[in-house]
Amino acid sequence: MTNQTTNRSTIVSAEIHLASRPAGEPTADNFELVRTELPEPAEGEIVVRNTWMSVDPYMRGRMDDAPSYLPPFRLGEALEGSAVGVVIASRSAAVPVGATVFHWLGWREHVVLDASAATVVDTGIAPASAYLGALGTTGLSAYTALTVTAPVREGDVVFISAAAGAVGSIAGQLARRLGASRVIGSAGGPEKAEKLVTDFGYDAAIDYRAGSLEEQLAEAAPDGIDVYLDSVGGDHLRAAIGAMRSGGRIALVGAISGYNDTVPAPGPDNLFRAVAKELTLRGMLVSNQFHLFPEWIERAAGWLADGTLRSAETVLEGIDQAPAAFLGVLRGANTGKMLVRLEG
Repeated sequence: MTNQTTNRSTIVSAEIHLASRPAGEPTADNFELVRTELPEPAEGEIVVRNTWMSVDPYMRGRMDDAPSYLPPFRLGEALEGSAVGVVIASRSAAVPVGATVFHWLGWREHVVLDASAATVVDTGIAPASAYLGALGTTGLSAYTALTVTAPVREGDVVFISAAAGAVGSIAGQLARRLGASRVIGSAGGPEKAEKLVTDFGYDAAIDYRAGSLEEQLAEAAPDGIDVYLDSVGGDHLRAAIGAMRSGGRIALVGAISGYNDTVPAPGPDNLFRAVAKELTLRGMLVSNQFHLFPEWIERAAGWLADGTLRSAETVLEGIDQAPAAFLGVLRGANTGKMLVRLEG
């Protein structure tokens, strides 16, 4: 029997529980900070001190008790999400003490989990937090969207919504690498719009709060667009359909504009134009693309190291700030990836 640690002192860990299900936009009252005593690890298990955790828009759907592609969070239990941390106790020969691992039990300071549910990551090629951002599902979403779901071809004009966010800030740079002739991003507010051009290499930025989205998109892409990465839905999807050239491709990655709706929002009223233009609208679940992780990490780690791929993080400190971070990402408070740092 492998037992790499003995006589571990009791660990009391803080974690965030779902206290109630939101009706519409979540509030701080839907969360509860709870302290719990960790059990001793069984054979094959490890104890991880989480150092970083992610909050992501998709988590809003799991707060509802409704069928979806992921099961709902349970009331009175800790929420879940991607995290990285350091192994502080191990009863597994495969994952030693001191290793940095990625896993899916965030929203807590410490966790006991089966070693097979953790992936050892290499912090020699990138910081630990990168495995929740550019090297994590965030970067993989951008990569899959623009190479598989709505592949960018040489000379394409590409439009990306939520372009200053976690996926969008990576996707704009990736579109350029894939041969796009012009990359246009949409963001909320003049500061974010400016960052698209100065920090993330976009050719043109649209501040969707500053006026008609359709008119701004027509000005930025007078001859139309070929590819659209949709993380917003609603008015952005409508505008993109209107601006698409014949044979254009749309990757449906998210629809954050409707996540807090209490009744489903109506779909775009110009959907027939997708028929007339022979467009492709294809949904994407990054969880079905994990087989591409090694390919993406091999490419992206080198780009991060040489500075040709820029990533941004918005960081809040401490487990007690996790609800605020989550509410912030739903409201667009982040530039780049929204993260919570859990280590002192």
